[in-house]
Amino acid sequence: MMNLDFPTSKHDESRQGEALVLDKTILKNNGRKLYIESYGCAMNFSDSEIVASILADQGFETTSDFKEADVVFINTCSIRENAEQRVRNRLKEFKVSKQRNPGMVVGVLGCMAERLKAKFLEEEKLVDVVVGPDAYRDLPNLIEQVDSGQKAVNVLLSREETYADISPVRLNSNGINAFVSIMRGCDNMCSFCVVPFTRGRERSRDAFSIVKECADLFNAGYKEVTLLGQNVDSYKWTNEDGIILNFAGLLEFVALINPKLRVRFSTSHPKDITDEVLYTMKKYDNICKYIHLPVQSGNSRILELMNRTYDRAWYMNRIDAIRRILPGCAISTDVITGFCSETEEEHQETLSMMDYVQYDFAYMFMYSERPGTLAAKRYADDIPEETKSRRLREIVAKQQQHSHFRLLEQIGQVQQVLIEKRSKKSALDYSGRNDLNATVVFPADKRYQPGDYANVLIEKCTTATLIGKIVG
Repeated sequence: MMNLDFPTSKHDESRQGEALVLDKTILKNNGRKLYIESYGCAMNFSDSEIVASILADQGFETTSDFKEADVVFINTCSIRENAEQRVRNRLKEFKVSKQRNPGMVVGVLGCMAERLKAKFLEEEKLVDVVVGPDAYRDLPNLIEQVDSGQKAVNVLLSREETYADISPVRLNSNGINAFVSIMRGCDNMCSFCVVPFTRGRERSRDAFSIVKECADLFNAGYKEVTLLGQNVDSYKWTNEDGIILNFAGLLEFVALINPKLRVRFSTSHPKDITDEVLYTMKKYDNICKYIHLPVQSGNSRILELMNRTYDRAWYMNRIDAIRRILPGCAISTDVITGFCSETEEEHQETLSMMDYVQYDFAYMFMYSERPGTLAAKRYADDIPEETKSRRLREIVAKQQQHSHFRLLEQIGQVQQVLIEKRSKKSALDYSGRNDLNATVVFPADKRYQPGDYANVLIEKCTTATLIGKIVG
């Protein structure tokens, strides 16, 4: 364990609805089967691993088939309206199984659980237990309550809970990449976002436990960790001597575990990402040169309505700093189009911001009013759906051009790629990611296996994937 007596001075669509399964050999057994299905961001999938760990200690065996489960949990997201509809549709499917097996416990976990607790218990007669993100330790007791014939709810938010002492059971893992939560909650109060209300106030996890978890993962054969937080740049932990460790310091400690351990992080906030973080990334080759920096809008008035606490010029300054300190660093973003009162000229400013940055990748959405948010209380959702849709198409088209351009730039380079799996399209090919988080596909070589690093010459690309061959 390295010395932490340091000197004084933040959605993968392919995983939505994924069922999580543990290796039976690591569990004691109480004869009951657990099914967990997750939606939303990486933090939700990480939370499902915490839930699985807590219930594994109670002897639950997981299953990939909800029809044979005794306890069914759906870990939910409240960020987008379609996520809520997905969950409601899924609950209807669970209802059929519960009719066949009245003893089945059905629970809703996570962000939507906290926000819609009354509706789930009163309208969705199917639901037995509702548990918020800070109450997972209480699950064994809540399940006991349901077993005795009661409905069970715990959606209390905490100012302290970080689950720092729980070692997450890695679910559906490839044994190569792992998420590590470094903080919980959010204090930013963006007007469109429900996270501060569903996940509570921001609190940072003990740095010792983070570094130990990352080191344990590396010693278990993992080659890449992604540090997770709603706003990683505001990470701040104070040791017993009152000395403060910020995100740059934490990033350095994790990078020092071993140069063969790749380090990524998500998500950064434009108001908080510092040059110190960028210089730390520059200092260590194993910190991937990739930053997710949500812009949301390219117009200062809209950013103010969104309560993003930065303006267009500030965001561009941060982009300039990244380009200056980390030339070639990949940058991705989030964009919301059609926010309340957005004019056509303001939409054009978002498009011009995209031209300025030329993002490698973007998550792009039409504005969807979320009940309980500041925007829902203060502003009219007054942009017609057809206008939102057209603006989104323009943003998507522009991003496709930029993404392809960024891939074309990499042709001819030899890049270090972490092999993650066989390609979906051909078992004869490997698939992995480079330092810039781009997917690279190349012919398999018996000298290499998933989990190995390979030097790959990039020969060509599609609009979304780099294609090459192993060299050396």
